[in-house]
Amino acid sequence: MLKQPNHINRQHGLSLIEALISLVVISVGLLGIAAMQITSMKQTSSAHFNSQAVWFNYEMTDRILANNGAFDQYIGIDTNNDYAMDCENNACTPAQMVQADAQQWKDMVDNLPEGRGVISQAVANTLTISVYWNDNSDETNCVNGEPDSADKTCYTITMTNIP
Repeated sequence: MLKQPNHINRQHGLSLIEALISLVVISVGLLGIAAMQITSMKQTSSAHFNSQAVWFNYEMTDRILANNGAFDQYIGIDTNNDYAMDCENNACTPAQMVQADAQQWKDMVDNLPEGRGVISQAVANTLTISVYWNDNSDETNCVNGEPDSADKTCYTITMTNIP
């Protein structure tokens, strides 16, 4: 009868250690994949909000261009205020159209988390149209003096009226 070599008897439990090590390696890999998925979801959400802000700004720009005779009356619009004017069912003056545009812009900007839209004027014949929102970031890119914009993400357009 042949005897088995002694080294086989000394390897008891080694496969258990190998299995535990492979389990740890796989767990670390899965945690890394989960972290990447969470980061990807945050970035997707951020990109969506940024796209909405761009669209909202250009929507307001188009409204101002369509009502260019009331260009200066858009100064001071702030979506924290309420505007009530219905120009879809009633004939409106250009000044009333500014109020209706402000209300419709407010309805759009309210879709952003803590969204706010402000139109200001730093230079004559120029409007600064800003939309900002909470993007869960600890920093801001708001540099145009937007009120209450700490820790918010901004998208700003400067529009010039050429008389």
